[in-house]
Amino acid sequence: MKDIVFIEGLKTEAVIGVYDWEKKIKQVLVFDLAMEHDNQLPAATDDLSKTLDYEAISNYITSFCSEHVFELIETLAERLCALLINDFNINGLTMTLRKPGAVPSANAVGVKIYRQK
Repeated sequence: MKDIVFIEGLKTEAVIGVYDWEKKIKQVLVFDLAMEHDNQLPAATDDLSKTLDYEAISNYITSFCSEHVFELIETLAERLCALLINDFNINGLTMTLRKPGAVPSANAVGVKIYRQK
C-alpha cells in the first residue's frame, strides 16, 4: 500500500478560459491532490524536511495559478503536475481540478489526472 499525503478543497483564483470575457477576470479553481510519499522516515524522525510539506505545496499552487494564464484547465493541470512532481520529489500524484460555475447547472466541472515520476 502506498502512503498518501493529501490536500482537499484548495481554492485559488486564476485567469483561465477560452472566451474573451474569461480572459479579463479571475475565476475560482478548486484543487484536490493525493500525493504518493513514503511517510515512514518522517514519522520515525519527526522531521518536517522529510515530509511533503502541504503548506509549501499549497502556496506553490496558489502562486503558480496567479502567475500563469491558460485557456484550458487540462493544460494547467498537466503543467502544474509536472512541476510539483519535480520540485517536491513526489512519486505519484492524482490531481482533481474543478472549475465551479463553468456550467451553471453543475456544481463544478473539471479534470482528474494521475501522473508519476
